[in-house]
Amino acid sequence: MIQIHGKSAAPGVAIGPLYFYKSESVPISHKKIKDPLAEWQRYLVARDLAVSQLGALAEKARIQGGDTAALVFETHQLMVEDEDFEQRIHEDIFKNLNNASSAVCNASSYYQTMFNNMDGLYMKARAIDMRDIARRLNDILLGRIRGTLHTEVPVILVADDLTPSDTIQLDKNMVLGFVTSQGSPAGHTAILARSLGIPAVVEVGDLLKRRNRGREAAIDGDAGLVIVNPDHRTRERLEQKQAQQAHRRELLTRLKGKENITQDGRAVSLVCNITTPEDLEAVKENDGGGVGLFRSEFLYLRQNDYPSEEDQFLAYREAALQMRGKSVIIRTLDIGADKQAGYFNMEPEPNPAMGMRALRLCLTRPGMFRTQLRAIYRASAFGKLAIMFPIVTAVWELREARKMCQIVMAELEQEGIPYDKNVPLGIMIETPAAVFISDRLAHECDFFSIGTNDLLQYTTACDRQTSGVSRFYDPHHPALLRAIKMVVDSAHAAGIWVGVCGELASDLSMVQTLLALGVDELSVSPGSVLEVRDIIRKTNVSAIRGECVEEIFRDTEREETGEDAGMDTWFASDY
Repeated sequence: MIQIHGKSAAPGVAIGPLYFYKSESVPISHKKIKDPLAEWQRYLVARDLAVSQLGALAEKARIQGGDTAALVFETHQLMVEDEDFEQRIHEDIFKNLNNASSAVCNASSYYQTMFNNMDGLYMKARAIDMRDIARRLNDILLGRIRGTLHTEVPVILVADDLTPSDTIQLDKNMVLGFVTSQGSPAGHTAILARSLGIPAVVEVGDLLKRRNRGREAAIDGDAGLVIVNPDHRTRERLEQKQAQQAHRRELLTRLKGKENITQDGRAVSLVCNITTPEDLEAVKENDGGGVGLFRSEFLYLRQNDYPSEEDQFLAYREAALQMRGKSVIIRTLDIGADKQAGYFNMEPEPNPAMGMRALRLCLTRPGMFRTQLRAIYRASAFGKLAIMFPIVTAVWELREARKMCQIVMAELEQEGIPYDKNVPLGIMIETPAAVFISDRLAHECDFFSIGTNDLLQYTTACDRQTSGVSRFYDPHHPALLRAIKMVVDSAHAAGIWVGVCGELASDLSMVQTLLALGVDELSVSPGSVLEVRDIIRKTNVSAIRGECVEEIFRDTEREETGEDAGMDTWFASDY
């Protein structure tokens, strides 16, 4: 039995023979042309056909995986017709006399390099989209037809990488799961796999050898694990998990449209975290109650210069319109630490997680901050928006942010631009400083949202990006739970609500604890909504509150000795 670790791209278990898939690659001729006008016309025909093909694939994806899957190919349509992409091809044909296929390759390479050099998994994943688009255009230009699977039994498909076009055109009934040596959990192929309900593991490297072709394997998409030749015990365990997941999916479909009310009658707001407007379809498909965290920095990370007010306005308006009256909380820019954009020209820092980031950056660049706030307030006229400031450590910081909001509202009033005059203003509780002065901060804003990822790393002094200290990064640490209780008490005393939008909110083993601590809102990934709803509806908060709070605040000597953490096991394995 061989175990190979990668990254989870789509949940679920698949068991079956391994099939190594390789997409054909035909060399592109770079022969010069004599008639650029004729070559340009040839490209335009190919472009129009590509747009038509992508439209057909979008409809196929919508039937198989819903609107989220279809959006992948609708995005490709927009990329094919992008004016800058097309202009680059036009100049290459007319100025350099390159043939259409060569010009497509050159333009695609330019954008792939640009995306790959950007920070963040989301933007790097767009390089794969660009490669897929270029391959489609050249298939049309060269008259190529892509191959399909040659198998009579369902298989686990293994590839260096898969483009969205590869993924949607494969026979779903013959693919049990995907494994790729490259790829990204943030890529469109991973989005498709999740939408289609196909387990997938990516970034396994070159550990899965072709000599394993045809051997039985199992993939655990939740754990990011590939197992070749699983033994009887492992296979039995995974088959049991597979059956449980199938039962769970059937059970959860019954919960769509149900209220998030505990057995003792307490209503809980259950909303979603999103990174891009594309995620809004998943919110709706999973019956999310709105957006509890819209990470606005995606607008800054996907381009080479500051996004304009208009670009941001359109994105925020789209979110407001799609949610149709449900609340959308937009977190203001959180650039810095592990999210960097080159054009910000930020000074190198020895400890960027504690340096210039988030609200600190916005307060030192008021022009940039004002532009984002104008876009949000303008979009507030189209739906129910709220604003949330990240990494707040002092009352004066929040007051300065509120002053900027007042300046923006006065400008819009003077310009006659409509906006919601009562946009709620909240803050992320992500630092111990914010926890300790939460009683004061609560009187300066309309709500709290606890970002448990950063709060845990700052509380325990464990950088969550450093794998070497991952064993010390404990999401169930009593210090974090005590901090949450302190924040909840401060919020409720001041008459405001408090939510949790970090990964802890999606931790099914912690949902009841968070409810017992008095949290009013849980903001989770769209795919977690129904599972969390199931727990909420089965929980009697009144019955567990006393015991839960007592457990958190009782003597923690046992934890401090390392008994729970298995320290003896660590030392035995290390030495």
